[in-house]
Amino acid sequence: MATMQLAASVREQVGKEAVKKVRRAGFVPVSLYGHGMKALSLQVGVKDLYAALHTKAGENVVLNLQVEGVKLKESICLIKGIQQNPVTENIDHVDLMVISMTEKIDVKVHLLVLHGTEAPGVKEGGVLDMIHHEVMVECLPTAIPEKIEIDVKAMKIGDTIHAKDLKLPEGVKCKLDAEDVIVALHPPMKEVEPVVEEAGLVEPEVIEKGKKPAEGEEAAPAAPAPKKAEK
Repeated sequence: MATMQLAASVREQVGKEAVKKVRRAGFVPVSLYGHGMKALSLQVGVKDLYAALHTKAGENVVLNLQVEGVKLKESICLIKGIQQNPVTENIDHVDLMVISMTEKIDVKVHLLVLHGTEAPGVKEGGVLDMIHHEVMVECLPTAIPEKIEIDVKAMKIGDTIHAKDLKLPEGVKCKLDAEDVIVALHPPMKEVEPVVEEAGLVEPEVIEKGKKPAEGEEAAPAAPAPKKAEK
């Protein structure tokens, strides 16, 4: 993977208000650290940063950082973190980590599914389930793959693709367990019809006052009304 040059300058002031001024001036605050060096507070141009992020490598782009007025012992770095504004989605801050071109590193690589609609299981109504959309791999910075392709055109219902089945470039090792499922093709979802129970009609019970006479018996005479007290 080729490196891309990125110009930066030292951020003299830190803190909330200073960071706001940096952003208003068209720069993105950057923290640079790693490989035994003292952390630096930097700033890079918004346009330069977006250009770096929009290469085929995406966030895995290998950067050759040139800091104005500072001679770095190691200038090759990777993006290790991006903070975005939740409202505007603009990049608020970036973490850069200095790396060595001769030491292996761990990076996340995007997985790309090929021929998903051609899989026999999909044609039969099955559901293609992508368990992992990216995987962590170990490799040299010069060997970071842009993406890892997964061909699913032969998958049938019930088939799975595991981490051990991934076709990786030479020198690239997947950090997932070998048996971890990456893609699965599930049977079609069955539609469950709602069960409607017919409610039985129950005649309402009539509650009568007083004791009901047994069959064949005469009803007891009503009790006489109480006499009024004599004056």
